[in-house]
Amino acid sequence: MTVCMNQSRKEKVVVIMGATGTGKSRLSVDLATRFSGEIINSDKIQLYNGLEIATNQITIPERCGVPHHLLGVIPLDEGEVSASEFRSLASRSISEIASRGKLPIIAGGSNSFIHTLLVEHFDPESNPFSSMPSISSELRYDCCFLWVDVSVSVLFHYLSKRVDQMMESGMFEELAGFYKPRHSGSTTTLSGIHKTIGIPEFDRYFELYPPEKNDKVCEWDSARKAAYEEAVQAVKDNTWQLAKKQVERIMKLRCSGWEIQRLDATASLRSSREVWDKTVLEESIKTVKNFLLKD
Repeated sequence: MTVCMNQSRKEKVVVIMGATGTGKSRLSVDLATRFSGEIINSDKIQLYNGLEIATNQITIPERCGVPHHLLGVIPLDEGEVSASEFRSLASRSISEIASRGKLPIIAGGSNSFIHTLLVEHFDPESNPFSSMPSISSELRYDCCFLWVDVSVSVLFHYLSKRVDQMMESGMFEELAGFYKPRHSGSTTTLSGIHKTIGIPEFDRYFELYPPEKNDKVCEWDSARKAAYEEAVQAVKDNTWQLAKKQVERIMKLRCSGWEIQRLDATASLRSSREVWDKTVLEESIKTVKNFLLKD
């Protein structure tokens, strides 16, 4: 399906939201392949080029040939990407995608960046999710919001298991290769890629046990094994805290007038592709079709 854009109207964009691990990337690719779409990453950590396991970047095979924008484009040694910079970069991507008759699909877990990109009037000095929220319901695009949600208990156990799988897939070695000793007692505020869950947790581990070549787990003493397990548990705890914060922010956007459709992906997280297609994808396709046909 080719998307026809009327220049006198707001550009249509699909926005896929949700906590980490719920299937946002999966749904974005599924919809992009069916609606001639291109995907714009809205996860501030996945902007950086590197640490693909720790940042949970979608792999090349998983992208199914769909163009991805603002994914792994910032060098690791660059600092924080500001909200203003993201708004400029993502706006340009939306315009370029729409000019080719394609559907822009925004997918990612950084709800502050999503708000920054979509609102008509952006205040770089304001935090929309602070104790005094300043969430705007005036949007500069015609948006179709899809929220991939999973029940608390199922998501909690899934994220714990996913961290274990990430460690088995090489996350520990990835973090060891990235580690750089800091000055003792340093209180430098983390920024940019250093905010990635896994880096600060394992920095504390590597301060005690610096990375070594030919390091063999079977040769670790009990203290080192305990320190490793403590770091892994910290990654799990902080991943869960992130997921809760992401859902809280989506709820705040909903309460502020954003028309966000919730998709219950709980069953699909524990089951086959067929369950995903039935419970999440079919409803999403129907919603996007109606959205694109709407004047």
